Amino acid sequence: MPHIENSVSINAPLDKVFALARDAESFPQFMPDVESVSVSERSPDGSRTVTDWVAVASDFKLKVRWTEEDLWDEAAHTCRFTQLKGDYTAYGGVWTFTANGGKATVFSSAIDYELDIPLIGPLLKAVVARLMQSNTQKILEAIKSRAEQSAPA
Repeated sequence: MPHIENSVSINAPLDKVFALARDAESFPQFMPDVESVSVSERSPDGSRTVTDWVAVASDFKLKVRWTEEDLWDEAAHTCRFTQLKGDYTAYGGVWTFTANGGKATVFSSAIDYELDIPLIGPLLKAVVARLMQSNTQKILEAIKSRAEQSAPA
């Protein structure tokens, strides 16, 4: 199963970045490849959510849909996510948020996925891998941009 890792350093405090990442419903407002995210379940303490996603793979003119379970660990500053149903054959991973000094955060993402698109064949699997790598980095960069725009100087 393909595995991708990305990370970005953000000039904003850990708690701010973590809170922004937890607000997945706002992602379509500042992430062009994310068409919609809606929360269908949320535990009373917010540590578990079930979210329905629609993303656009513009290179293929394809919409990808999935429902994932997110397990947020506030003490460890992580989110473990797993697809419950959807277009991926398999999809899951972890987001990790680490303080980097008092005013900066490292946001890391590790994802395992399998996406079988009929008729693309093995040669295009490398294209899908590059697209997944790029789209994951775009999510991290979008959260970085949003956090830094609203971070105190």
